Amino acid sequence: MNDFMAAAIEEARRGMLSGEGGPFGAVIVRSGEIVSRAHNEVLATNDPTAHSEVNAIRRASALLGRFDLSDCEIYSSCEPCPMCFAAIHWAKLRTLTFGCTKEDAARVGFDDEFIYEVIRGTAKRAQVSVHQAGRESAIGLFEEWERLSSKRMY
Repeated sequence: MNDFMAAAIEEARRGMLSGEGGPFGAVIVRSGEIVSRAHNEVLATNDPTAHSEVNAIRRASALLGRFDLSDCEIYSSCEPCPMCFAAIHWAKLRTLTFGCTKEDAARVGFDDEFIYEVIRGTAKRAQVSVHQAGRESAIGLFEEWERLSSKRMY
């Protein structure tokens, strides 16, 4: 095990023992140095999105002053859930290394299988009722974005 994975595991232990959240930790590394470290803080914050990977991404982005972390990599004590996996992609992290699998997490009560079933379209139950409304008005935002962004460099 390398030092970065050890740091992610230790961060998970710290958060778990403090009662701030489940046994999950993550570190973001840039040029061989840890930029940010975080653990699950769902219980401490009552924020269902306060997973270790999302927290680490938020901290690294704030510290580096940018949302593009393509020159960084992330080490997570466990295979990321679908939300965190998406966040890792949105942040453009170049490498993900994880310890435990999603099956390991499910065995101790952190089972995200129903989310994977929803994504695959195989879910037998609907937890969320989904509806589309207001497209005619909302589409104007995209048109406005196109006009504004053509005048700016991003």
